[in-house]
Amino acid sequence: MTLAPRREFFAKLALLGGFAALSGSIRAKAQMASNIAAQDVICDNGMPALLAHPEGSGSFPTVILMHERYGLVKHTRDLAMRWAGEGYAVLAPNFFFRHPDQPALNAGNSNYDLTDPESVELVKTALATIGKYKAADLSKIVVAGFCQTGRHPLVFASEVPISAAVVWYGGAMKRDWETSRNRPKPYEEILAALPCPVFAAFGDADHIIAIEDVQRLRNFLEAHKKSYEIHIYRGAPHGWLNDTMPGRYRKPQAEAGWSAQQHFLSEVHAGDYDARGVKWRFESDSTMDYDFSKNVRLE
Repeated sequence: MTLAPRREFFAKLALLGGFAALSGSIRAKAQMASNIAAQDVICDNGMPALLAHPEGSGSFPTVILMHERYGLVKHTRDLAMRWAGEGYAVLAPNFFFRHPDQPALNAGNSNYDLTDPESVELVKTALATIGKYKAADLSKIVVAGFCQTGRHPLVFASEVPISAAVVWYGGAMKRDWETSRNRPKPYEEILAALPCPVFAAFGDADHIIAIEDVQRLRNFLEAHKKSYEIHIYRGAPHGWLNDTMPGRYRKPQAEAGWSAQQHFLSEVHAGDYDARGVKWRFESDSTMDYDFSKNVRLE
């Protein structure tokens, strides 16, 4: 019997032990928050993660949540809980768990250079982990990335079929288009291979990603007839969804972006993005005197 690409991928994971019984290496410490079940788990490769989903016996659309450059900090954990509170099964791993100095990483005083191949390996591990829980509906998979990890949902989707890729202020940096040891495959090839729709949110006050960078990403998606919904929000600097960093957080834009994202995902899960259709939505709110060179880093 011939399997669909998604089913074939998970069948292979099962053969490798990726969906072994819960007596495997997952270790959990249960926590409860309102109507959300949350627990800290350890994936088979030693990667720590927060698992969160609505209480009850149902299964829910699945989100693999990738964090900013700081690792698995409060902001990402808060996002996981928020997503779970809105009806999703979420796994938020520490994708930088191999960094030797986690406190320095969390404080932003050190970096971890996640390669594209490593990110694919770790997202596969994350899916194998959350797939052990009945709460996860693996027919509806979203991978979301923020800032440094913004490109990685796109990289993963180009290799493994998923329902949607979500990108927040990432995946459009100039370096994303440059090949290197960390990014061995040309970005053009990655985007051209996307099988799923893309949601992306940016700010016109971002000091890393200019509006023309976002336009470059948009234009390439259009050239290859890839469905997308892209928003640029006026006055939003880099990291503007992160409410643990008061200098960056912009509540009106953050709420608008989150609402747009959730509406997009509801359409995806309702089947509004069929495999043969192409939808383009681009919305930009900026000013006539926009000048990228005047944008600065905020904390």
